Amino acid sequence: MKTFLEFEQPIAELEGKIEELRHLADVDELNIVEEISKLTTKKDRIHRQLYQKLDSWQKVQVARHPERPHFGDYVGALVTNFQPLAGDRAYAEDSAIIGGIGRFRGYSCMFIGHEKGNDTASRVKHNFGMARPEGYRKAIRLMELADHFQLPVVTLVDTPGAYPGVGAEERGQAEAIARSIESCLKLRVPMVSAIIGEGGSGGAIALATANTVLMLEHAIYSVISPEGCASILWRESDETTARSAADAMKVTAQDLLKLGIVDKVVREPFGGAHSKPDDMIEALGDAIEEALGELRGVEGGALRARRREKFLEMGRKGLT
Repeated sequence: MKTFLEFEQPIAELEGKIEELRHLADVDELNIVEEISKLTTKKDRIHRQLYQKLDSWQKVQVARHPERPHFGDYVGALVTNFQPLAGDRAYAEDSAIIGGIGRFRGYSCMFIGHEKGNDTASRVKHNFGMARPEGYRKAIRLMELADHFQLPVVTLVDTPGAYPGVGAEERGQAEAIARSIESCLKLRVPMVSAIIGEGGSGGAIALATANTVLMLEHAIYSVISPEGCASILWRESDETTARSAADAMKVTAQDLLKLGIVDKVVREPFGGAHSKPDDMIEALGDAIEEALGELRGVEGGALRARRREKFLEMGRKGLT
């Protein structure tokens, strides 16, 4: 059963009518193909119109859609011989961040990313993609391993943010995130990151300090969630204040491309990544392949220098 977002209710109603007609055709053997065709055309037209003019808050909803492809979906389709590598070798395994080595279109690469899960049990297991310090320390370990064996690093970011629990803070959440960012900046191998859903706060940039940062068309990337921003600025968080915060923070891929925060926006299929996940996975695979191709052959020191200069320049722009 499809999940429809609030602004997609006109589409949901038409889908319901189409299903009713199909049921009647099956039961009464009525020839109502023409009516179904008209409704389907109308539904597709409305769907396209809605997605051509999504506002920031609607994009937040699409980025959080539970049926969007997740890390496991991308790796399962794009990577062969994937070998997961678990644990931070210091405290525990954190299932919110998954990593391992595999073959991507003929090359060995290190893949690291947030995993939200796709049903209740898996979402609890993966803590809804919110990593604890051990998750970031595992990512650091895998990035260092990739650097040692000269493997390109590909990261897929999809998290509301780092887990804010007491235990995570006691174990050094901020330090772990900072060390992960530092590890990204130190790499002497190509690093490509893709924001595939939510890119929330330091929990996202810990894996996204890359040579090339890709972002899906309806993904979001921000220093804090719109709801969190609204609760700080207006001392309350409801849809009205969250919508205002989303607009003000420039969370969309289109805004961030203009600001120079991301390098390329990857088009999503008509109706969002969740509507045609196979097409979305293939499109992102092509974008990652292109980005890695541009970085292969560049000397390690130059890769590291370019990456550092890229993020230093963002800071300079912010001060002007």
